Amino acid sequence: MQRQLCDLELIITGGFSPLEGFMNKADYAGCLERMRLADGTLFPMPITLDVSKEQAASLPAGSRVALRDPRDDVAIAILTVSDQYEVDRAREAELVFGANDPAHPSVAYLHQQVRDVYLGGPVQAIAKPQYYDYVELRYTPAELRHHFEKVAWRRVVAFQTRNPMHREHRELTVRAARKLQANVLIHPVVGVTKPGDVDHYTRVRVYQSLMPRYPKGMATLALLPLAMRMAGPREALWHAIIRKNFGVSHFIVGRDHAGPGKNSQGQDFYGPYDAQDLVRAHTDELGIEMVPFQMMTYLPDTDEYQPVDEVPEGTRTLNISGTELRKRLKTGAHIPEWFSYDSVVQTLRESYPPKTQQGFTILLTGLYNSGKDQIARALQVKFYEQGGRSVSLLLGETVRAELSSELGFTPEDRDRNIQRIAFVAGELARAGAAVVAAPIAPYERSRAAARETITKNSGSGNFFLVHVATPLEHCERTDRRGTYAKARRGEIKGFTGVDDVYEPPRDADLVVDTSKQSIAEITHSVVLMLEAQSLI
Repeated sequence: MQRQLCDLELIITGGFSPLEGFMNKADYAGCLERMRLADGTLFPMPITLDVSKEQAASLPAGSRVALRDPRDDVAIAILTVSDQYEVDRAREAELVFGANDPAHPSVAYLHQQVRDVYLGGPVQAIAKPQYYDYVELRYTPAELRHHFEKVAWRRVVAFQTRNPMHREHRELTVRAARKLQANVLIHPVVGVTKPGDVDHYTRVRVYQSLMPRYPKGMATLALLPLAMRMAGPREALWHAIIRKNFGVSHFIVGRDHAGPGKNSQGQDFYGPYDAQDLVRAHTDELGIEMVPFQMMTYLPDTDEYQPVDEVPEGTRTLNISGTELRKRLKTGAHIPEWFSYDSVVQTLRESYPPKTQQGFTILLTGLYNSGKDQIARALQVKFYEQGGRSVSLLLGETVRAELSSELGFTPEDRDRNIQRIAFVAGELARAGAAVVAAPIAPYERSRAAARETITKNSGSGNFFLVHVATPLEHCERTDRRGTYAKARRGEIKGFTGVDDVYEPPRDADLVVDTSKQSIAEITHSVVLMLEAQSLI
C-alpha cells in the first residue's frame, strides 16, 4: 500500500503532472510501448492502482471510490473509475524494466504483490496524507516553487539521492552550482527506495547535519515522497519530469541512475550511462536541463575533491568504497574526515552501531526435552558474563503462560505462538538486546516466518537458528516428568514427536545434539558462531 499512497500524494499535489489520476488502459499502453500518454505527452512510468478481481467486479465504470490512508483510515481522494483492465505482469516487466527477472525488486513486486486488475480514472483531492516526521521539510510542488520565487532562485540544480551524503556529494553539488550559477536543491526520496537502503530517518538526519556545510543561501533541503521503481533510464526521465514540476531548472543524473544492481546472470540491469543518454535525448521536450554526475576523487596533497577525469595522471588519490564504508561502520573502524564529516559519521554510527553493540536473536528449536531449555539458560548466563548488552530469555513454557495462554496446540495456534515470539524478539534485538528464544517450533513455515519477522523488525539481520537435534529416543528416555508417556497413552493430544510431526530445519546455522555433546560444549559452539560474526 505504501507505493500507492506515495503515488496518490504526488498525483493530487501535481508532482506527477500532467497525470490527474491513475492511468486508464490507453495511457497505460502508451506509457509501456512509447513512454507517452495516449495524447502523446512524455511520461515513462506506469502509475496504476491494483485491486483484486473480486473488488473489480463491484467497481464498474462510473463508480466513485474513496481512497483512504491505510495508516489512519482518513480519506485522501475520490477516484472516479473510468475503466479497468487486467495486469500483464510479464509484459510490463519486459517493457518498463527491460526484463522479466525477479532479481529486479520491482519485477518481484509485480509478481508477488500486485493484484490482478488495474483501475483507471481521475482523482479528486480531499486532503494530503498526514505526516509527523520532518513536516517542515515536506513541500508540495506549488509550495517549493513559491519558496524559490520568494528567495529569488531562478536557476536551481536538484540532487536526487536515496543514500547518505558525504563530502564528495557536497563538493559535486557545489561544483554544479558554481558552473551553472545556480542554487542547490537536495531532494532525497523518503517514500519507497531499494530494499536494504538506509532508513529515511537516518538519511534525513545526515542531510540536515550536512546543510550547514554549504554557504548560507546556496542550498535547501526538501523531501520527496516518491515510491522508486529502480527502473534505470526510464526512472531518470521520470525523475526529471517530477523535478520540473517542483520548479527545478537543472537535474543531476547519476551514473547507473536508479539502477537496481545485478540481474539473475550477475550482470548490471542497465548500462552505466543509459540513463544519461535517455534524458539527454529528451532534453528539449522536458524543459529541464540534465547535469551529468561527475565521479569525484580525493587528492590528499591538496585536500580537495576533483572529478576523476580531470585528475592528472600520477596524482595521488584516495577513496573509500561503499563496501569499505559499511565494513568500517560494522567494525567501528575510523572513517576519516576527508571522506565524510564528523556529524555525518556520528549520525550513521547512532543508527548503525558496530556489531559488538547490535542486538541479536538465537532461536533454539528441537523436540520437548531435547535440552534446548538448558542450552538457553546457559547462553543467558554466558551473555550476562560477556556484558555490554541486556539479555532476554524467551522459553517456550514461559511464553505460553505469559503471552499465549489462550492458544492451544493446533498447527495454526503453534504458528501464531511462534510469530508472537518472533515479534517480541525482533523488538528486543532492535533495542540492542541479546535474545535467546527456545520454543519447540516444529514447522518449517513458522520458523521461516519467524526469521523474516525478526530480521525485518530488528533492523540488523542478526538472526541465528540453532537446531537441537537430540534424537526422539533420547528425549523420551530421559523424560523425568513422564510427559512422553502421557502422550503415548493418549492423555496429551497433538504432542510433537508422538502424534504431531517435527520438521527438521533445512537452514539451521548450527546443529547440536545433547546426547553427544555437553551443554558447555554446545554453548561454546554458539559463542564461536557469534564471534565469527563480530557480535561478541
